[in-house]
Amino acid sequence: MTEPSGETAPEAVEPAAEDLREGAAGAPAPGPEATEEPKPSEEPVPAEEPATTEEPGASEEPGAGEEPGAGEEPATAQEAGGGHGGDAGASGGGDAPELSDAQAELAAQRELRARIEARKAEKSGPLTSGAKLSGTAADLLAAVRAVEGGSASGSTFYEAPEPAPRRPAAETAPAMTVRPPAPERPTAPAPGTTAAVREVLAEGGAPEALAGQVAAALGEGAATALREDPWQLLAVSGVRPEQADGFARALLGSACGPGDPRRTVALTVWLLERAALQGHTALEVQTVRAGLAGHAVPDPEEAVETAVSEAAVLVFQEEETAEEPDGDEDAGEESSAPEQEPAAPVLLGLDRYALAEESLADGLARLVRTATADTWEGGELERAAGAHGLVLHTGGEASRAEPVALAAAARERGLRTLVAVHAGDGRRAAGPDAVTVADLLSGTAGPGRDEEGALALDLLVVLDAPQLDVETGAMLVESLPDGCRLVLSGDPEVLGAPGAGRVFADVLAARVCPRIASRVPDPGPLGELVSGIGVGELNQVEAPGKEVVIVPVRDAGEAVHRTVQLVADSVPRAIGVPSEQTQVVTVGHGGSAGTRALNAALKQRLNPGPGRFGGYDIGDRVAYAPAPGHTVTGTVLSADTDGLRLRCGDDELLVPRERVESALRHGWALTAHQAAGARWPAVVVVLPGDAAGGLSRPWVYTAFGRAERHLSVVHGVDQALARAVAEGVAPERTTRLRPLLEGLLAVGGEE
Repeated sequence: MTEPSGETAPEAVEPAAEDLREGAAGAPAPGPEATEEPKPSEEPVPAEEPATTEEPGASEEPGAGEEPGAGEEPATAQEAGGGHGGDAGASGGGDAPELSDAQAELAAQRELRARIEARKAEKSGPLTSGAKLSGTAADLLAAVRAVEGGSASGSTFYEAPEPAPRRPAAETAPAMTVRPPAPERPTAPAPGTTAAVREVLAEGGAPEALAGQVAAALGEGAATALREDPWQLLAVSGVRPEQADGFARALLGSACGPGDPRRTVALTVWLLERAALQGHTALEVQTVRAGLAGHAVPDPEEAVETAVSEAAVLVFQEEETAEEPDGDEDAGEESSAPEQEPAAPVLLGLDRYALAEESLADGLARLVRTATADTWEGGELERAAGAHGLVLHTGGEASRAEPVALAAAARERGLRTLVAVHAGDGRRAAGPDAVTVADLLSGTAGPGRDEEGALALDLLVVLDAPQLDVETGAMLVESLPDGCRLVLSGDPEVLGAPGAGRVFADVLAARVCPRIASRVPDPGPLGELVSGIGVGELNQVEAPGKEVVIVPVRDAGEAVHRTVQLVADSVPRAIGVPSEQTQVVTVGHGGSAGTRALNAALKQRLNPGPGRFGGYDIGDRVAYAPAPGHTVTGTVLSADTDGLRLRCGDDELLVPRERVESALRHGWALTAHQAAGARWPAVVVVLPGDAAGGLSRPWVYTAFGRAERHLSVVHGVDQALARAVAEGVAPERTTRLRPLLEGLLAVGGEE
């Protein structure tokens, strides 16, 4: 699901001069303290009950005209660090060259890339063919820049600049993750290619400033491809169908129309790419047809058939395996009706996600079948890990200690063991040897690879498993050698992965391996509050140590004002947590109290400056998105001709100069998806009135659960929070992993 971004211009807010008024407010019925207006000198008042917020944000239908919200989840890569976590412009980050030491791995990657390019060449056009550019050139340029600059909808938070990242062959372990190679393509267009594209854009009335992005997305023959199929302009993030239509009319004149096969194929692909931003790896064919009809395609059914025949999209329908009952004909006549089940829906998908899901299912089945059962002494989790190649572990934040202890015990047994987490900030609780999944796959951390390209591991424990998207999951599993044990651990109640797929939820639902549920409760008032939210209850909790504080506000402007006061003064003074250890979490990037507005106000109060280095100053708190959906928080240390140098925990990172604009953002305020997998001593959750529609139970659970010692809720949504907790279930994602796993590891089919 994506986080709504409320893409209105951020409201300018001056930093608060006086202390913020903080009152305790009960969710269903505020207590007397909630209505009191504390004096400026008063300390925060413990909250009896968390504020309320509205029902979950509706997941935008792929065919809709609006971009998916950027807050949750992920926002785009740009918002997460440099453009929202997946916004246009943020592509996978890491330096691929430094990753492969083994020549075999490099050869495998080159071979894979060649196969992908050959596959594309067999099609009439690139996978993301089609693009329209309507309206004036200025409108189009503004739309694209809005996405790249972070002022447009957060759909881009999940969207990578190009839809066809490299994928490893199933038989060879990759030298790097899908994401790190992504920047290579956009940074390498030849000057001649860019110049030729610029001419075509000018001829069609499109902004010439898009030439570099078009050349990067379409490759060496971009100019010719764009002239022959103007809708391929849709390959550029931020370009909308209406705009591409105008561009096509300018180039083709009367030779094109709403039913042009080039247009319908491009729109079909575009709809599926948009759906992927919301977490879907496929869509039901009826949904795609409805989306095409919404864009004036005269015959949506024929359009889908054309897209399939040109191999732009793939068709799937899971086979029914139900056996016909044996019995006499009379009994059959009575029982036939109830026993008949509706046929599995016909799904459409892009090959990148289809290949990833199939590769992931095959890889998990391989681990299950090649692990040697052993008897391990210890708790339930240890015994299961010893006897099986794949084990799932569920629980809250406190339960993370169990898989960490499992890893320590495995090391004592002499096994090559590693713990991987989603976010760098989550390594504190996972032990000094823990690495992030992104660093493990990129080769910048971890045990290295053997001569066959597999990670030198006997046991891999992955925390924050719900944050695994299908492509990352496939790369990770394919990197593990035969016989390696894999333990996936996480809290199924948190927000899902920022990318396409729902790996952890699908494997849980498939019931093809042991599932160990932790019995360790999260402690204290915060643990009690979050645990209640997980089951749909917004409980009143006693917080004698001011662990939970509710700050009522009337409007978004006051919400920003109170947030600044909390971070800069009230929390450090009353709770003892300094500003640099306090994290603000809000629903989206846009809006009058989104991350952009909050970061502007917090910078003015905490680290004012002119933004000398690409909009940043030394000491600024920032969020960097080295890959879509993956956010690293840190502080600006210095700047030079190479780029900005950041301090991220114990590490120093260099953000290349060309990546600063697209992959870096101020980080005092984050979205819940950006914050997932990390925790801070104090968290301020901001819920302005216009955020009500973006709330869901998983969002509230995730945001509130980021706090270790103190949670302040800037509450302006009335009873919407209580409704979101009670009724706000996140929209389901359409995926294929579960039936694939069930087919491979069904009880009757296991060998």
